[in-house]
Amino acid sequence: MAKKANNSAEIQLSDSTRLMLAYLCVATEKEPSLDRKLEILDRFGLTDAEISKVCGSAMQSIWNARHKSKKIK
Repeated sequence: MAKKANNSAEIQLSDSTRLMLAYLCVATEKEPSLDRKLEILDRFGLTDAEISKVCGSAMQSIWNARHKSKKIK
């Protein structure tokens, strides 16, 4: 049982580390539009909920930006 709990803690640490790195990548971006942030954060394999946390945006804003970028392409 202790090993399972330890693996769970490692996974959580890994997720929080990944979110922190993702935040740092978009925080230093010179063009901080939501479209550009999505382009960068998609490389991390984050869910829309995680992206909304990193960007400080509502989930609907993320979905709208994704829909808008699909229309342009």
